[in-house]
Amino acid sequence: MAELNAPPAADPIERLSRAIRRAMPKNLFARALIIIVAPVFISQAILSFIFIDRHWELVTRRLCNSLAGDIAYVVAQMDETPGADNARIFHLARATMQLGLEQDARADLPPVASGRFPILERVLRGELTSVVGLPYTIDTTSDPDVIGMTFDLGDSLLRVSVPLKRITTSTNELLFFWMVGLSVLLLTVAILFLRNQIRPIVRLTEAAEAFGKGQAAGDFKPSGAREVRRAAAAFIAMRERIERHLRQRTEMLAGISHDLRSPLTRMKLRLAMMGGGEDQAELTRDVTEVERMIEEFLAFARGQEGEQPAETDLAALIEEVVEDANAGPRDVPVEAPDLVSLVVTLRRHALKRCLVNLVDNAQRHARHVRVRLSSSSRWVEIAVDDDGPGIPEDRRDDAFRPFVRLDVARNPEDAGVGLGLAIARDVARSHGGDIFLERSAMGGLRARIRLPA
Repeated sequence: MAELNAPPAADPIERLSRAIRRAMPKNLFARALIIIVAPVFISQAILSFIFIDRHWELVTRRLCNSLAGDIAYVVAQMDETPGADNARIFHLARATMQLGLEQDARADLPPVASGRFPILERVLRGELTSVVGLPYTIDTTSDPDVIGMTFDLGDSLLRVSVPLKRITTSTNELLFFWMVGLSVLLLTVAILFLRNQIRPIVRLTEAAEAFGKGQAAGDFKPSGAREVRRAAAAFIAMRERIERHLRQRTEMLAGISHDLRSPLTRMKLRLAMMGGGEDQAELTRDVTEVERMIEEFLAFARGQEGEQPAETDLAALIEEVVEDANAGPRDVPVEAPDLVSLVVTLRRHALKRCLVNLVDNAQRHARHVRVRLSSSSRWVEIAVDDDGPGIPEDRRDDAFRPFVRLDVARNPEDAGVGLGLAIARDVARSHGGDIFLERSAMGGLRARIRLPA
């Protein structure tokens, strides 16, 4: 029954496809280089197997056939004049056929030795057997430039030496070096061309990542192919629209706050001149609350405007936030155990505000708060845990919405403006990261900040 319920085995083609995807490089330059290199190597391999191998064997066979024919001719001439002096035949063979000939008295053929050229010897043996038809041995080790052969004539031995270059050809070596040299030249040109084409894409990626982290992109300008230039121009236009929107938001809220502060100041002066009473105290609290709300609105609008990223020790920053929180008016202890120095490039004051908001939010609803710092090859994470009531999972997204206050019903006297988590997430995302609300191991809520390492 378990076998019936077992999942079906993966298709072999699917497994092969997954293996290829895992083995493939991840960056664009390497993939584009493979697209160029792979056809070159495949074509060279096919050409080497079909042309060079077949061509070499065909040429070698014809050269060996010609040598075997010359030897057979010499043997036939010696048979026509038995007992005569063969010096004249040997002299003509040396002069016209490049054959060194010697005739010895009857003796045994020398033993067969291992050769240096297996393919050449195989072809030569086949031709000698079919054309000459005499018992023989081949020696390719005594002299590196000469091939020696010994034939049994029945009553004597005929020793033949022939230059190695007569039965070999250099065209294969020349062709091989031409192929390799041309391939190296083409690959060098392809690599240089690809690097020039990939570089604008890399610069666009770096500019986008820098903008996502709130860093300056430098003097980034569109370059490269037409499609890459269009993408770069679209990115620049998008960046300018976002920056213009942020400036307009900041200027608008700054103007509103300025217009509101003047009447608030006059109201505070009139309240100070009024006599004491319950109504005056209530109005004073209302004015103070309105001022606090305006400051929160401005903080949310300004974000991290004007602050430049710099190298910051996160452990020291967390210790500073924890120390301020423990010295604050809330009687809720905050601890940060096992902190290890970790330097990251970011906007220090903005991230401090993010941490202060998260720690203050945890202190508001819990009896104990803990801050932890961890890192990996890609990310840095700061977790703020508490033992409070937490936030239901279906309400966690609402907690990040501006001006949404989930704690009004629970603690109306200490309810915030509803911008603490919104500001914190805005800071995290402006650094290329994010904030996640999760269930804490302490039983309450965990606010986890994730930033690029």
